[in-house]
Amino acid sequence: MKRIAFINPNATEAMTQSCTTSLQTVIGDRVEVRAVTNHDGPPAIQGEDDGKAAVPGMLERLDQNADCDGFIIGCFDDTGLFDARAMTRKPVIGIGQASFHLAALRHGPFHVLTTLAVSIPAIEENIARQGFAESCLGVLASGVPVLELEHNPDQAAAIISDHIATIEQNDASPTVILGCAGMTSIHGQLQARHMAVLVDPIMAAARLMPALF
Repeated sequence: MKRIAFINPNATEAMTQSCTTSLQTVIGDRVEVRAVTNHDGPPAIQGEDDGKAAVPGMLERLDQNADCDGFIIGCFDDTGLFDARAMTRKPVIGIGQASFHLAALRHGPFHVLTTLAVSIPAIEENIARQGFAESCLGVLASGVPVLELEHNPDQAAAIISDHIATIEQNDASPTVILGCAGMTSIHGQLQARHMAVLVDPIMAAARLMPALF
């Protein structure tokens, strides 16, 4: 059986667990998922400074789990993704990257709805660097801090839902990538409220990783 490490670059264990639960549900029993938390990272990654602070610990966790057959970087900013790839010949994907590919392959143009505005520059840079600038119709911020997705999921879902509704008013059949790992826990209830196709980056990574073994 193949084994992958889901590495959460931030230090919030609850987020690691909710993400790996979603990941294992989609990937099924054919792949073992090892949950790994970077306890040396910030509690949440919100912007460039947090991302830089998380990289050393995240790379150390990857090295500690070198026995795995593949690695998923569990932050939508794809924190340290290219540094991680330089450390191993095994598959390494970021959940942001996975969601861009899946959305573009299945639906074409897409919107990204993330947490705070401070995260937008890094996401836009990744979209351009990975060749999706023409597919992305915009990166928007919901104003919901990352940890609110864990602490107050219902309130966070209501706010994010309002933003999705605004996108739907301006796009007849939009595809919206939920631009934060923590949004995986509210993906189901959001999808039930909206006609837009909502892409969960955790589930995107779960679908794409097996193809890389």
